[in-house]
Amino acid sequence: MSSYLSSAEKQFAYYKLLGEKVIERLDETQLHWQPNDDTNSVALLAKHMAGNMKSRFTNFLTEDGEKTWRKRDTEFEDTIKDKSHLLVVWEAGWQCVFDAIDPLTDSQLEELVYIRNEGHTVIEALNRQLNHYAYHVGQMIFIGKQLLGPKWESLSIPKGQSEAFFQEKMAQAKGKRHFTDNK
Repeated sequence: MSSYLSSAEKQFAYYKLLGEKVIERLDETQLHWQPNDDTNSVALLAKHMAGNMKSRFTNFLTEDGEKTWRKRDTEFEDTIKDKSHLLVVWEAGWQCVFDAIDPLTDSQLEELVYIRNEGHTVIEALNRQLNHYAYHVGQMIFIGKQLLGPKWESLSIPKGQSEAFFQEKMAQAKGKRHFTDNK
């Protein structure tokens, strides 16, 4: 697997993990909390992402990424029963992502795939989706931080610990590794 494919797969796995950490920290009520009707809850964001993943990555190389069977608007209807149901939906979406990425080869990176009839190289399509998922996971994290306040545990470098983190990293031998390898 190319360095790009390996890196992209690790990045997708990283955002999957961050989303799961938000979901596990929130209770049932918090997962469905919305400040208003025009704002998505963590549950709705996760459900939307899963719907997007299934559409984009089912038959990734051979079919348009916007499937005719996808009903995007329903992704924003709160039909998630509970946290375990949400995790099943979340996992099914991510499984589509990894099932599509795992078999890719370097020779396929410049192949053309379509999303809503717009041509993308495989690299462009993966980057598009990676950015889309990072955007929504960031929203999930923001909601979680707002709801949990001082009970929130940082998913990155906690405030006031940047110098210690830096010193720990600089004490390690230089070497090629992905920043998610120690997550």
